[in-house]
Amino acid sequence: MNLSLINIGFGNVVSANRIISIVSPESAPVKRIITVARENNKLVDATYGRRTRAVIITDSDHVVLSAVQPETVGQRLVTNDEIADE
Repeated sequence: MNLSLINIGFGNVVSANRIISIVSPESAPVKRIITVARENNKLVDATYGRRTRAVIITDSDHVVLSAVQPETVGQRLVTNDEIADE
């Protein structure tokens, strides 16, 4: 198994193999997911005090907040997959 890490901003990385989805934080269901993760100690805030722009949901039920746009994180994920395929 190949360990692949994705940069989510400010030197923080997430394992690409564990990511289920990357979503925007504006909708009510996503806000509920964040609240539940905070209550269950499954929230990782990697925004460094900046505005949350992407919410990354992992297969271990952890929720990671990032200050990088979801499109940017997704593009890094796709680019990283292409590099791994070569």
